[in-house]
Amino acid sequence: MSSSSLLPGLVSLSASDVFRWAAWISVVYILYTAYSLYLRRRHLLKTFSQFPGPETHWLYGNTHVIKHDGKDLDIIAGYAVKYGYGFPMWLGSFQAHLTICHPDYAKAIMSRQDPKDNFAYYFLQPWIGKGLLVLSGPKWFQHRRLLTPGFHYDVLKPYVQIMSDCANVMLDKWEHLVSDKKPVELFHFVSLMTLDSIMKCAFSYESDCQLNSESEYIKAVYELSYLVDHRFRCFPYHSDLIFSLSPHGFRMRRALRIAHGHTANVIKQRRESLKQESELEKIMQKRHLDFLDILLHAKDENGRGLSDEDLRAEVDTFMFEGHDTTASGISWALYCMAKYPKHQEKCREEIREVLGDRDTVEWEDLGKMPYVTMCIKEAMRLYPPVPGVARELNSPITFCDGRSLPKGAIVVLSIYTLNRCPAIWDDPEVFDPLRFSPENSTGRHPYAFVPFSAGSRNCIGQNFAMNEMKIALALTLKRFQLHPDPTNEPKKVLQLVLRSLNGIHIYLKKIPQEK
Repeated sequence: MSSSSLLPGLVSLSASDVFRWAAWISVVYILYTAYSLYLRRRHLLKTFSQFPGPETHWLYGNTHVIKHDGKDLDIIAGYAVKYGYGFPMWLGSFQAHLTICHPDYAKAIMSRQDPKDNFAYYFLQPWIGKGLLVLSGPKWFQHRRLLTPGFHYDVLKPYVQIMSDCANVMLDKWEHLVSDKKPVELFHFVSLMTLDSIMKCAFSYESDCQLNSESEYIKAVYELSYLVDHRFRCFPYHSDLIFSLSPHGFRMRRALRIAHGHTANVIKQRRESLKQESELEKIMQKRHLDFLDILLHAKDENGRGLSDEDLRAEVDTFMFEGHDTTASGISWALYCMAKYPKHQEKCREEIREVLGDRDTVEWEDLGKMPYVTMCIKEAMRLYPPVPGVARELNSPITFCDGRSLPKGAIVVLSIYTLNRCPAIWDDPEVFDPLRFSPENSTGRHPYAFVPFSAGSRNCIGQNFAMNEMKIALALTLKRFQLHPDPTNEPKKVLQLVLRSLNGIHIYLKKIPQEK
């Protein structure tokens, strides 16, 4: 019998074997996955066994109570009061973290060198890459050291005039919207203003975004913020494959093309402008030294600069964090001014005394507005631009009350609830700027108020942000009286930054300027 006559039988037998083996492999894989998930859940139950928390659903965990309806943060604040130092929150049945809501626990975490949680921040990486926000270990330390000169006060000084100009562009637009019958939605305008400001300050880039009808980049940032948050809360989307094949994955890729294209254009224009400029001194003769200059010229002790990938990641990170978080802080601060007219008027009196008839803020003015500064801090206490940050423990920890967590546990520092901790703050829901007077601040727990995080991983751009918030508040209150819209109270929504589900609506009244 020839070998060719045996071939059909062998082929048939082989195909049958393949199907049987495939079936067995599938069964083994399913059993292995189920057993792995069982072990993971058992490990998480043991990890958080010392910490009582809200009741969980067998499938959804606690995600079914987070409805994105404007009440989520109040629910979490209620849990914080009920459970004290910290409580577990479950995202489905196989992912959980400890939510920290007491300064003693926050101190124990923030004084360590734990990396950012690779689960939550993983969903951000397609957008901002591996920049300072998500890096850890030696590379984080290297980037932090290279970027720190970009926030020296000599670099920040020229930004004050630019920020004033950008704020005045926004306020000029508001003059055409003044009406006793129709409020203005602040967040959109403020986002455009802070984007315009960050582009001009940090990148010397004329985006003209405030004067254009719509900013595609702003729309993309809104979309990406929503999609990252939605993916985090929707546990089937934790799978890269499922998310990439979903409609949300398609929306994500489209928004990423817009955001990354915007970044690439900024870097490309700067590289072209620097072809003839090899020294920073020559650059400074033409314009102020900015953040992008420092990024492009930064060298470590071995003479190595940032790679193209690192450069894009840091630009994307700072472009997002430098405008979106600040827009949140400014918008909520203006809302507080509208809601509390007594404090608004005290700020206005201080601003008039400092600025006189000037419609711009100078560097020396920033330290002469203590009441404005206290109001901004109190607004950030109640409405922190970043509601929480996450860490993954790189070693076991034992807290002050004797409870402990093992290596690998994920903790979320709820800045929103820390800033409202009833053990620290009297009447925590009351807006009282005098909490931040020098005499009232003395002796307060150093981790009771952490709007810019704390420890070695605090926000590198916090002085930039505070300067811009002071400028925006000062120039706005000098020109307008603000009144709330009682029929449309903002609904706080938990995303990457604190937003309002229905916007922040304020009535504006023009103040006659003294001649």
